[in-house]
Amino acid sequence: MGWADAERPGPARRAVGAAVTGRAVRAGTARGEPRVIRPTGWAAPLPPPDPPEPERVSRAALTRLIEPGDAAIGRAVQRLGVVRLLQGFHEGAPAERLGLGADRIAAYQQRLRKFNPAADLERIAKLGGKFIIPGDSEWPSQLDDLGDSRPIGLWVRGLPAGRLPSLRLLALRSVAIVGSRACTAYGRHVAGQLGSELAERGWVVVSGAAYGVDTAAHLGALAVNGMTIAVLANGVDICYPRGNERLIERIGQDGLLVSELALGMNPTRFRFVLRNRVIAALTRGTVVVEAAPRSGALSTARRALDLNRHTMGVPGPITSELSVGVHALIRNGAATMVTSGAEVGELIGSIGADLAPERVGPMLPRDALEPPVARVLEAVPASADGAPVQRLAHYAALSEAATVQHLHELSSLGFVERHGAHWRLVRRK
Repeated sequence: MGWADAERPGPARRAVGAAVTGRAVRAGTARGEPRVIRPTGWAAPLPPPDPPEPERVSRAALTRLIEPGDAAIGRAVQRLGVVRLLQGFHEGAPAERLGLGADRIAAYQQRLRKFNPAADLERIAKLGGKFIIPGDSEWPSQLDDLGDSRPIGLWVRGLPAGRLPSLRLLALRSVAIVGSRACTAYGRHVAGQLGSELAERGWVVVSGAAYGVDTAAHLGALAVNGMTIAVLANGVDICYPRGNERLIERIGQDGLLVSELALGMNPTRFRFVLRNRVIAALTRGTVVVEAAPRSGALSTARRALDLNRHTMGVPGPITSELSVGVHALIRNGAATMVTSGAEVGELIGSIGADLAPERVGPMLPRDALEPPVARVLEAVPASADGAPVQRLAHYAALSEAATVQHLHELSSLGFVERHGAHWRLVRRK
């Protein structure tokens, strides 16, 4: 299950007891901390006072104790409250009281002795981040749409504590861009272009910091000094995948790193799938750039659809295996086809305020002609001899008088010229 990730010995009973009684416990931070993130211009006003400390410490302990999206724990939290639930684990309360299996409670009780949630909270602050929970001003309320499987809390890393941009405000105008890790050059180009175009329009680009489409989307937003959020399947103090270490560190400087897993916890296949539900719930819509039939990006699209979020897909070559999943979404009506950031913004943005420009071909001078004048122009032959007025009037279905009038108008505009008793097109050199 991965519960033992980055477990640190310490005064666990005092730390958990502090969560229950409200006494904060200070502890030293682990060695080898990542460097402190430098400030940028994304600072938000100072938030109002946080919820009571016992609530925060208890939720911090749970993020290390349980796996993300545990609906049984979510129901227990709703029924008992997180402080009473954690106290029940600590004391080994009867199964019927907590609504969980006895073996599970015993395992939690054993593991709690190794945790120091207060030290985790102190460490995240020193890393330039914080732990936000439901009730905080920064908590994105749309995550509540996940019901019993909503996150217990979110570890956020970015600017120095107290100056972090509000995750709630950023999420109000955010869009997810997801897709294949082993994307094609086409998918990488499209994802980067979408990231740039959306960031230039004031949208926050959200993805998972994985290889391929995720990387291109983040880099596209950063290239135009836009805002981007990486939702991770591990602790925000861990750079994974290792090949994206520089990208993740840059997002930690100029954007936000978000995770529901405690510091030091490593990614697993199961945690990637659970991470996708947070991406889908956090944003106003999800764009799938490239996805094979069994791609993990499709799970994000399906969760977005279940949550009544806008789901979009970028078409690709019909011969590409990496576009099969996207084309299936579009064909089945589960996703709307989009080809640009403007089209994405129009779909998920405010009515009338985020309209995409209409795509039309180049305007030609003859396009501005009135219909009768255009019919006369169409009747004039391209031959050097031209045609008499009577023949032109016949083909244009107009009187001879009206035809003569329109021929003179066309002559003044440089379209036709008179050649004796005939009219012909002006030859372009």
